[in-house]
Amino acid sequence: MKNWKKKLIISLSIICLLLITAFIGFFIFRDSLLKKAIQNTTVELDHKYNSKFTVKDAHFESLTAISLSHITLVPKNADTLFSIQKMQTSINFWKLFTGNVQLGTLKIKNGYVQLVQKGNVKNFAAFLKKDSTSTVSTEKRDYAAFAYRIISKTLNLIPTDMKVENLKFKLDDNGKKATIDIQQLVLANSQMESAINVQTNTFAQRWRINGFADPRNKKADLHFFNRDTGAIKVPYFDERYNLISSFDSIRLNIENIDRSGGKLHIDGFTSIANLKINHPKIASKDVLIKKARFDYRLLLGSDFIAIDSSSIAQFNNIKFHPYLELNTASDTVYQLKVNIPKMKAQDFINSLPDGLFTHFQGMLAEGTFDYQLDFKFNKNKPDQLVFNSNIKKDNLKITKYGEANLNKLNGEFIYRAIIKNVLQRPILVGNNNPNYTPMGAISPYLKKCVLTTEDPSFYSHHGFINEAFKQSIVKNIKTKKFARGASTISMQLIKNVFLTREKTVSRKLEEILLVYILENNRIVSKERMLEVYFNIIEWGPNVYGIEEASRFYFQKEPSQLSFNECLYLARIIPSPKKFMYQFNDSGRLKEFATQQERFLTNIMLRRGLLAVDDTLYKANPLTISGPARSYLRIKVQDSTKLDSIAATDEFEF
Repeated sequence: MKNWKKKLIISLSIICLLLITAFIGFFIFRDSLLKKAIQNTTVELDHKYNSKFTVKDAHFESLTAISLSHITLVPKNADTLFSIQKMQTSINFWKLFTGNVQLGTLKIKNGYVQLVQKGNVKNFAAFLKKDSTSTVSTEKRDYAAFAYRIISKTLNLIPTDMKVENLKFKLDDNGKKATIDIQQLVLANSQMESAINVQTNTFAQRWRINGFADPRNKKADLHFFNRDTGAIKVPYFDERYNLISSFDSIRLNIENIDRSGGKLHIDGFTSIANLKINHPKIASKDVLIKKARFDYRLLLGSDFIAIDSSSIAQFNNIKFHPYLELNTASDTVYQLKVNIPKMKAQDFINSLPDGLFTHFQGMLAEGTFDYQLDFKFNKNKPDQLVFNSNIKKDNLKITKYGEANLNKLNGEFIYRAIIKNVLQRPILVGNNNPNYTPMGAISPYLKKCVLTTEDPSFYSHHGFINEAFKQSIVKNIKTKKFARGASTISMQLIKNVFLTREKTVSRKLEEILLVYILENNRIVSKERMLEVYFNIIEWGPNVYGIEEASRFYFQKEPSQLSFNECLYLARIIPSPKKFMYQFNDSGRLKEFATQQERFLTNIMLRRGLLAVDDTLYKANPLTISGPARSYLRIKVQDSTKLDSIAATDEFEF
């Protein structure tokens, strides 16, 4: 027993002696070690990134305090990436023994960091390239461990005592410039104060970020606002992406970052006041969200990243519980769930962002509703996509319409198409227009053909086809672009009569809500919807409605149209102004067009929409005899050949 105690004392003494020796050695040679570290960094930056790193002076001011001056990083043949006149910092000495770098204090005075792109030359390009010498790990990443490690290292680099003076962040993207000048930023006793000037080609502002920040306990509550009156404008994006945005204030709260049981929990909230956005692909007007807040509960495990369903998102008075998850346990699976608890319909309408739902302004509604969305996508099994959308109504009804009065579809009204923001000629939809054609005066073939090509389940759905939405989403994901829509006749009717053809988020959202109201409140019968649709849709250059289309292409009345002619008119609805490209230089349909006809005819036969007798004249070539004939690129034959053709009736135009 005595020998054991003696050995333990000797071992501890040796360890203490080694630590003391290491401490004394570090103290004596610390400046040399610092210069060696800078030299190694200089060599590495030159070798890996072809950049010159220089420090004019570096020395220890105390045991753990380091002073550096005139620090620069200049990529070869490019603008300086950063230059700092003076920097002082202290390092937690004991943390170094665990392999972690933790800053205690930080002082920076006079410097800049700049990202510059001139033509195709970027001064930061070398730092974006992947390291060719690094090996790709086949080991599965633990999301919770990885995120916690990154967060911890980042927070360790944020000092508890900081003072920054005259540090500029500059961006120059081929003349699109923005400068964020931190005149002063102070963090002391967990309280942050700042004074920031912002200068771009289009505006100048003064910002402030204040609040509580405790990097060691992983907590923060920061406020971001304008030091002057008015909203904060977002720099650079207006010039680079034509996105004009502003807000009154932002608040970011981090309440908890904790890892336990192999899971990482991140809790807090963020809010924004009077967010204003303007972009031509979002809406034609400014979009204003008066207040938005997100109480987030982030959860990360070894093989998943999720926003927990206990999180609450709020836009004006609309509150909902989102659930979002990426799971890689077996396959890569994305899941989204949205739950809007029971709320008043009027509160929902009043909370729609200004500028995004202009046709709903002034609308009044009674009753309540709740809503659930369930979306699931397996990257390795895309065809098994889940998309379920469900709304439960309780005495929900519209008592007053806004700008879009859906009741007008039941009566006589003036329709004017809008193409590229230009109003087209007015068309009277009603019996007082001699060109208006009721359903009874239209060839029954047209109804069968158009429903086959545009909306086979028109009479059974309520405005939307879930399966079509699924197929559309799958194709758009596979092609990584918007390659396919899922538009029903109801949606086309709403778009044409009440909205515009602009491809914006606003138009699509309004279209969805208006179609839901139209179809689920029995405002207009299906037969009336189809009749209006046939009388207003564009069927060629300045050709609107079936009466004009029948004359333009075939010099016939709508009731006289054959199956061939109706099938042709149905096929060109998606691109009516490009109808001439369906024909070759002999005036006959091209092979791709005849293949489409055969395909659609077979579908209609299988569905029992046609009898064999209906297709007897299918072998006869389609004849364009009306004014549309002048649009066809038909080769002119000499007079002898034309006489021969006329005599044998070899060609039809």
